[in-house]
Amino acid sequence: MTETSYSFHGYSFPAAIINCAVRWYHRVNLSLRDIEELLLERGVDVTYESVRNWCDRFGPQFAQCAKAVRLRPGRTWHLDELFVKLRGEPYVLWRAVDEHGMEIDVLLPKHRDKAAAKRFLRHMLRSNPVPRKIVTDQLRSYPAAKAEVPELAGVKHVFVKACARGNNRAENSHQPTRWRERQDAGFP
Repeated sequence: MTETSYSFHGYSFPAAIINCAVRWYHRVNLSLRDIEELLLERGVDVTYESVRNWCDRFGPQFAQCAKAVRLRPGRTWHLDELFVKLRGEPYVLWRAVDEHGMEIDVLLPKHRDKAAAKRFLRHMLRSNPVPRKIVTDQLRSYPAAKAEVPELAGVKHVFVKACARGNNRAENSHQPTRWRERQDAGFP
């Protein structure tokens, strides 16, 4: 982010302080009063209302700029699904990661069937280029859904044997989700 792309004219604080406060609020998920306190420790006397105004004014612009420079996902997609409980209801968390481990997309339907897999594939193709290869476990919903999505006709489909400690990038990407689920005894 360059300071010249945003208009800080008329604000009584330097652009670096405004950038820092907005980043802390949106990226580190600190409260407005926490940011006020952190800035005060650094010698900047600002109210939490000013921080709120900055976040309202510059937050969407920063998000738009960050989205524009977002890295494109790799050309190999690893797809997997796992069951999670939300408010006592079972859901299926469909996840896709690329060969670098970057999360491509997430979908949370109630069912694990061909319709949900097709919806997930179409959802990923809306915002990402067509991959060269798709790596999945042996769930039958994947090839059935892939056959119905014409954009994926020439894409190679590789099956891996699903096991609890498999060396599959998608299986390993669930570890933080499972860890949090164990800590919280289910999601709220």
